[in-house]
Amino acid sequence: MKDIAKKGLGTRSIHGGQMKPNAFGALATPIFQTSTFTFGTAEQARRCFALEEAGYVYSRAGNPTLTVAEEKIALLEQGEAALATSSGMGAISSVLWTFLSAGDHVISDKTLYGCTFELLNHHMKRFGVEVSFVDSADPEAVKNALRPETRIIYLESPANPNLKVVDLAEIARLGHENGNTLTVVDNTFATPYAQTPLTLGCDIVVHSATKYINGHGDLLAGFVVGKKELVDQVRVIGLKDMTGAVLPPMEAYLIIRGLKTFEIRMERICATAMKVAEYLSRHPKVDVVHYPGLPSHPGYAIAKKQMRSFGPMMGFELKGGLEAGKKLLDSVELCALAVSLGDAETLIQHPASMTHATYTPEERKAADIAEGLIRLSVGLENAEDIIADLEQALSKV
Repeated sequence: MKDIAKKGLGTRSIHGGQMKPNAFGALATPIFQTSTFTFGTAEQARRCFALEEAGYVYSRAGNPTLTVAEEKIALLEQGEAALATSSGMGAISSVLWTFLSAGDHVISDKTLYGCTFELLNHHMKRFGVEVSFVDSADPEAVKNALRPETRIIYLESPANPNLKVVDLAEIARLGHENGNTLTVVDNTFATPYAQTPLTLGCDIVVHSATKYINGHGDLLAGFVVGKKELVDQVRVIGLKDMTGAVLPPMEAYLIIRGLKTFEIRMERICATAMKVAEYLSRHPKVDVVHYPGLPSHPGYAIAKKQMRSFGPMMGFELKGGLEAGKKLLDSVELCALAVSLGDAETLIQHPASMTHATYTPEERKAADIAEGLIRLSVGLENAEDIIADLEQALSKV
């Protein structure tokens, strides 16, 4: 489609990357369920392997169904290119293994998804990579941590699970001023519906597409998005040679199908999230609500500046602390007690004992992850029904 990059988000989600014509005129994207591809001549095979001619050689390096999904995500994030992986951690680890070597330095925010924190805090040092953990909501802390050997600044905004907001444009500027430093942002919580970090100067975006991008809780997937030069490196080094975290074509097809409703899903969910956050902020048993759309949130002004909407995720703490939180989790009926996020169903969980159990209590305290924090992933149910379920559960606390 002509000028697809200039079309609206919903149009890009549906029409971006579509193969024209599809096999036999099929409207839906075909699933190319193949491991390898044939060549017409030995010379053509040589050119494809030498990257002198575009083409598919083996599905670990590329597959037509994956290409459609990748082009859609690149359009949504307003990046030059995207790479599909078999999970969000596949995307993150493929990026890190591509650009880091022994002796390199990483600056990471203290507040991260638990498995990302485990990778950076407990495993990277085994390979000679040093990681400094700072509060990237304070640009001075990032500036002071920069070194000549700093290769990556890694962060989430809003962060998992306390919804901390970071000034992405300012952090990216600091990275660029330092020279060969890439700013990598996990945009899973915001999604490209609410925020596009690449347009703010960041270099690479990673996603767990398992979540709101797919939207139906029936697959694992990840994406890497950025300039084509960077994404090509991740494809050839991090994915093909190091992690092998390849997304199967069936999962790519399901992502393509889920993206057809991406904008309308996110419009509904984000509107509901605001209503739920406002309800919780007024409840007498709730101590604090962590949601960037509330003026009480410390990152509210920055969120207004860099986000199209305030997103679908929130955290909250009860005045009764951890025990009250456990009682709430045991009392919900409509909300599902489960990890992950981005399903059609509203999901609720306790980070300190579930997704962020890899942090020690001291590390959680340093990252401002309260022991009693409850994380809520708003789904597609009616707002009044989600609120009614929280109300009846809070009445039992």
